[in-house]
Formats: sequence, structure tokens, C-alpha cells
Amino acid sequence: MVSSLLEDQLLLLFVILFLGSVLGKASIKGLSLGSSGVLLVAMIFGHFGYQISGTVQQLGLSLFIVAVGLQAGPRFFRMMRSSGIVFGIIGILIVFIAAIVTIIVSKLFHFSPALSIGLMTGALTSTPGLAAALQATNDPLASVGYGIAYPFGVIAVVLFVQLLPRVLRIDLEKDLNESNGPIRNEESPEVMTIEVTNATYNKKTIKEIHFEKYHSIVISRVIRRDRNIIALNDTVILKGDRLVAVGLKEDLEKLCKDIGKKVEIDFQNSDHVKLRKVTVDSEEVIGKNLKELGLRSAYGVTVTRIERGGFEFSQNPKWRLERGDVLTIVSSEDRIKEVETLFSRKHLTVTNVHILSLSLVLLIGIAVGMIPIHLPGLGTITLGVAGGPLFVALIIGHFGKLGPIRARYYQPSTRVVSDIGLVLFLAGAGTTAGQGIVEVVKAEGLGLVFGGSLITLTPILAGYFIAKKWFRLNTIHALGALCGGMTSTPGLGSVNQLVESEEPAIAYAAAYPFALILVAITSQLLIFFL
Repeated sequence: MVSSLLEDQLLLLFVILFLGSVLGKASIKGLSLGSSGVLLVAMIFGHFGYQISGTVQQLGLSLFIVAVGLQAGPRFFRMMRSSGIVFGIIGILIVFIAAIVTIIVSKLFHFSPALSIGLMTGALTSTPGLAAALQATNDPLASVGYGIAYPFGVIAVVLFVQLLPRVLRIDLEKDLNESNGPIRNEESPEVMTIEVTNATYNKKTIKEIHFEKYHSIVISRVIRRDRNIIALNDTVILKGDRLVAVGLKEDLEKLCKDIGKKVEIDFQNSDHVKLRKVTVDSEEVIGKNLKELGLRSAYGVTVTRIERGGFEFSQNPKWRLERGDVLTIVSSEDRIKEVETLFSRKHLTVTNVHILSLSLVLLIGIAVGMIPIHLPGLGTITLGVAGGPLFVALIIGHFGKLGPIRARYYQPSTRVVSDIGLVLFLAGAGTTAGQGIVEVVKAEGLGLVFGGSLITLTPILAGYFIAKKWFRLNTIHALGALCGGMTSTPGLGSVNQLVESEEPAIAYAAAYPFALILVAITSQLLIFFL
């Protein structure tokens, strides 16, 4: 009875999605399989002879990859124009190292080309890479290799980023604040805590002190004994208060000399003062400056710095806001949520996916993916259903609008498209891989596990070494770039838990598209070397 019901493709698909989602949500000590739970369940069904249509698989992939491209496009090209390109270089080197190790492992254990490439895409947790591998090899063994290496790839990155700071005893907050990098540079604002010792400033409000004479300085909060007070214009300053000031180094030193002395302090936050970054995306605020918005008086929040084009600057009340600017704001949780809504307008009851635009992006992307690319001495490759749509979506996502194509969707919209596409693809790829997985594991044995481990661990260790020693990044940027190069979203989630900052996500977002594209291309090129 059950067997006959599962012959229906639609019913089979939703049974796999349901069971896979349940498995993916199961958590052991904070670790979970996520969407790869669908892949594992699909492989079980595939082993027993059930199959999801290849059309469903291709549809899912194209939706997933276009959503990724549209999201990454705006930031991708801005980072390329700035020194943030180093993150992309790290991502490229990680994939290159993984490819070299894959060739060595393949020769050492005599794995087939499809199985070897599948192991690499699984170790790098790259679904588009798997799709490219399936297209290049036309062999379901690629899915088998992916399914075997993927869980280890996820767990290895998560454990590495969590254990490394503990083993090396790195103070991540201090390391981040004391170092420069592609986002922070010599002209980036710094943070200084100053204790008020000059009686002249006792019982004056922040407005009366006229901090604007110090040019770049903004006071984000006032610490009075064990209390954190949000710094607003009418906040009264008392002698002995400690002011958390943000600005350029020379301005901070001048302020410190005038009103008191610099102190080191551990930010205890019993009053729930929050620091968060928000992205400017609402038409209502684009073109306005901070003074016109009156955020301090109207919302009770303070903007401490602005990031634009991959660089960080001190806040300037006269700066006209542009789409994509990232503001660091300080206030209470409820006030921050109000401002997030003002700047992003993401809390909507409807989505804004433009079906005509999405269809055109898919159509153009698939067409580009079919164009043969001749490589002298190697042969011909295509970008395929993975690379073509990604390439087109990155370009259109950068411009936002090209002719009739509108590509700036609200984040929940692209997230829905991405999630649906991903699980549809994994369901199809999993049932295909499941047909031969038992036989392959029996035949290859421990060699598969050892080979997959090498392909995972070598790029992780080499990538971190390159980020720290070659590019001299701080630990947070190094770990963020590492997660991007390994295309590991769970890894990024673990880094985010280590420090209250969006710096890891910035590094990840810059490295991820480079790695994503290169894995898709490498998956097709490797077949010439294996």
C-alpha cells in the first residue's frame, strides 16, 4: 500500500521533504544537519529504488543558485573594488588547495573521477559544485561522494572555528579592535572609554558640551557605576561617568585630554544596551542625511559609524545615505527594531518577487550556461545550470534593475526562493545518489572516509594559515573568510556566536561568491586531470 502510494512523484517528493526537514532540525550540542537532512533521507529512498524526476532537481538548482546570486551581487562587486578583494583571494586559494588534494587522493585510492569530484564538493559543502559535477561527469557517483563527505565537511568547520580560539586562548574582541584589515583601516573610527575628571563638564548635557567641535566624535553610551545609559542629546554627564566615544584616533585623544582620562573597561551590559548593524534599503531614507532623520531625538538611537563600499567611516550627520550603506547603531532592543524597520522595511506581510524578472534571469542564465567555453589543451566546458545562472544573477543583482528585470527583492523573498530551490535539488540529487551508495561504501571502505577527511581538513588548515600569515588578518576576519571559502553557512553561524559583531559575516560575504563560482568551474575542470 505504502509502496504504491510512493510511486506518485508529488507524494514522494513531499514525504522526503517532510522527513528530511525533521531530521535536519534535530540538534546535538548545537550541531544540526540543516537542509542536508533532506539529502540523507532522499539517499535512503533512492537506495530502495524511489526516484525524483531530474526536471525537479534542475528546477530546484536553478532557483537556489539565482537567489544566491541576487543576494550576493550588490556586495560582491563593491568588495571587488576595495581592498576587501583579499577575502575573495582567500576563498579562491581554499578551493584551489582542495582541488589539488582531490587529485592526490583520487590517484592514491584509485577513486573514479565522479566519486572524487563529489568528495570535493561535499567537503566544501557546495551544492552548486555538486550540480556542476553531475553535469560534467553525468555519473550519479558524484552525489554519492558528496553525501559521504558533506556531514564531515559541516562538522569539521564548525568544530574548528569553535575550538581554535579556546586552544590558542585568543581574546577575539581585543584582537578585532586592535587590528586593521580590508574593512577597518587607518582611517576607520576607533572606540575609547573616557572617564570624566574635569569638573567643568559636571552636570552638563551632551548637547551642551558640543561634541561636534571634535569633528568625528560621537558618544554611544554613558557608563555610570554599573549602569549603561544610552547617550542622547539631553543625557546629563556627571563627574566620574565613563563615556564610550567613537571617532578618529586624533579626535579621541583631543577629547580625552580635555575632559578626563582613558580607562580600560569590560563592557558589562546589565541594562541591555545593544549594538547592531543595519543596512539602508528603504526608498524613504535613501538620499537623506542623519541630521534630517533625527534618529537621536525621534528614535533614541545613536549611529556610531557608517560602512560604504567596503570601508568604514566615522558617522557624519551631513552624509547622504545610499542604498547598501551599513550603519552601526546603539540603543535598546525595541528602539533598534524600530530603526531596522525604518531603514530596511523588511517586516512585510507580502513578498515582492517579480515573476517576470525571475523568469528572465533564469532564462538568460541557463542560456549562458549552455555556451561552450574552449580551453586550449584541455577541451570544452560549460558553466551549466549552476555557473550560468549564478554569473548572470551576480551581474543583475549588482545593478538591481536592467530593462524590464527587477532584481532587488526583500530578504525574506529571496530566502524563500533559495530554501525551496535547495531542498528540491537535494531531494533529486539524493535519490539519484542513493541507488549506488551501499555498493560504493562496501567497495571503497575506509579509503572514502580518509580521503574525504583529507580534502576537508587540508583546505581548512591551509586557509587559516594563509589568512593569518600571508594577509595578516585578525582571527575573526580569518575565520569568516575561511567559512566563506569552505561555503559553510553553519560555520559562519558558529563564528557569529563567538563575538557580537557582523565582521565575520562581512568576510564571509566577500569570500563566498568567489569560492562558489570557482567550485562550480573546478568541478568541471577536474575531470581533465583525474
